[in-house]
Amino acid sequence: MQGFKSVLGITALLLIVSGCASQPDTANQCGIVATYMEPDREADIYRVVVTHLDGKPVISQPNYRLSIGEHTFTVAELIDAPKLKVKLSARTPKQLTINVVHNQRYHIGAKFNTDKVYRGNDSGFWQPEVWQQEAHDCEFTPEL
Repeated sequence: MQGFKSVLGITALLLIVSGCASQPDTANQCGIVATYMEPDREADIYRVVVTHLDGKPVISQPNYRLSIGEHTFTVAELIDAPKLKVKLSARTPKQLTINVVHNQRYHIGAKFNTDKVYRGNDSGFWQPEVWQQEAHDCEFTPEL
């Protein structure tokens, strides 16, 4: 009976260890959100400035190396199209939530809605968007 309990104990331990080993280690995984590239103005996409990341104020950067999962950006548009006739008070920041995936880079910008003439305080003239997504190696390096 003692030998049987030992075998059961070892079997249970092996199952626990193999269960732990099957979980992927995501601690070093990351993705990048970028604002540095000039978007395609022919497609009415313009640059943005990031003001907040996940609700916290930030100094705008060309790249944000982020853990995998959802991240929310507050961005201000930099649309300089001559046909934009809204008041300065209508040019308010908007939020964009991105589900960051490992080894992906997301280029974000402001899509200028050209479906009608926007005037006055109409803030519907734009929305933030991911205008390009591409594979890009990303890994957090352990701090020493």
